[in-house]
Amino acid sequence: MPNPKGHPENLKPFTSDREEPLSERLNLRITKTMKEELSTKADPPEFCRRAIQEALDKDKEK
Repeated sequence: MPNPKGHPENLKPFTSDREEPLSERLNLRITKTMKEELSTKADPPEFCRRAIQEALDKDKEK
């Protein structure tokens, strides 16, 4: 019988080698076209993080 809690490797805490840990989550709605384009990227979550950070940095300069 399969383990109802999933694979043991999935139960390990998430770790990152970043300066600031990725501890928060953000949910947002996007268009179907945007999702299709985003899914073609090699690392969609990192692509989104970079895009958001660039927009935040640009906004600070104003």
